[in-house]
Amino acid sequence: MSFDRIKEKLSILADAAKYDVSCASSGSKRANPNKGLGNTTTMGICHSYTEDGRCVSLLKILLTNYCIYDCAYCVTRKSNDIKRAAFKIQEVVDLTINFYRRNYIEGLFLSSGIFKNADYTMERLISVAKKLRLEENFNGYIHLKSIPGASDELMRKAGLYADRLSVNIEIPTISGLKLLAPDKKHEDFIKPMKKVRNEIIQYKNERKIIKSTPRYAPAGQSTQMIIGATGETDRDIMYSAAYYYKKYNMRRVYYSGYIPVLEDNRLPSLKTEVPILRENRLYQTDWLLRFYGFSVAELLNDSHKNLDLDIDPKLSWALRNLHLFPIDINKANKRMLARIPGIGMQSVSKIIQARTYRNLDWTHLKAIGIAINRAQYFITCNSKDFYKKDLTPFSLKNKILKSSNTKYKKYFNQQLSLFS
Repeated sequence: MSFDRIKEKLSILADAAKYDVSCASSGSKRANPNKGLGNTTTMGICHSYTEDGRCVSLLKILLTNYCIYDCAYCVTRKSNDIKRAAFKIQEVVDLTINFYRRNYIEGLFLSSGIFKNADYTMERLISVAKKLRLEENFNGYIHLKSIPGASDELMRKAGLYADRLSVNIEIPTISGLKLLAPDKKHEDFIKPMKKVRNEIIQYKNERKIIKSTPRYAPAGQSTQMIIGATGETDRDIMYSAAYYYKKYNMRRVYYSGYIPVLEDNRLPSLKTEVPILRENRLYQTDWLLRFYGFSVAELLNDSHKNLDLDIDPKLSWALRNLHLFPIDINKANKRMLARIPGIGMQSVSKIIQARTYRNLDWTHLKAIGIAINRAQYFITCNSKDFYKKDLTPFSLKNKILKSSNTKYKKYFNQQLSLFS
């Protein structure tokens, strides 16, 4: 096949893959003992990440944008009049190796539209990974999308060649999926998730006894939700995410704002885009659930079903629970320290370590690196009175926002001066 045709396929299928954001590559370690090609480290294969953690040096493509389904939100739906293309298995292998040798990429993220059926599509994805591993001796990072409804046997094979597997649940709720993708069944998404979870558990148990046990999906599995295509609240979304983390040991759940690409009366208006800030707030909430000890019910409830877009979720929680503050920085336990706005988990560890030697004052807290402009309203320490005094949640929120805006404006002006 001519170079121009390959280039055309790459343009079409790379563009179609851009809507899938679940392609971070951290969590896998694949050594290169036999002078093979590539290497994967525990910190992820990439040396550059976007601000939201997305990996930027994977070859990210679809095997094909042909699809037997007609999901309302998907640009590759069968009723959409777009240019179609499909790679041969060897073409993807050759592209991956050639791009790697030119230092364009360090791994592969491969997804696909579903053609013929789930097993046929999954077999072809696995064939690409198998060829790269066994024929090309490629030890770089490989992320395969699990095809909903694929058999357990194929999911086991996939995990032997891929570093990470992921199946996108697409819509956060079952009712939303029925509305926008009536051809798909919720259980078809759950089946491969369950198989991957069980295989990872089995691998870890066998590894304790037999060190030569073949690795299975060492970077775990992830999933993705489309946000804003249906009417789910942020509370609905985060309860779904918490369920998948707990039930299927997800490494990550990704949140992708709905991008209007098609006219459909089941979807929001083409002029209605999900604010990127909503994605950001969902990721912040996700972080609080996973690493800060918060529960969904604390951050989102009947009277607060959606996240504030103008302030982060931890600050929002603190303003609704001012009765818990001020917190004595020299006495509070780890759980309460982590709930103070402006203090991250690294700072929590530093505070706990430092206060074993002396009581901390404001100078010490600044040296540790906490965000004083926020934290000062929620804590007391050895050398400063409590700043909140009689401020209401509303006035305190405005005070913090004003302080933050002044800080960012000062920083922006400093950056401009560098180019003057």
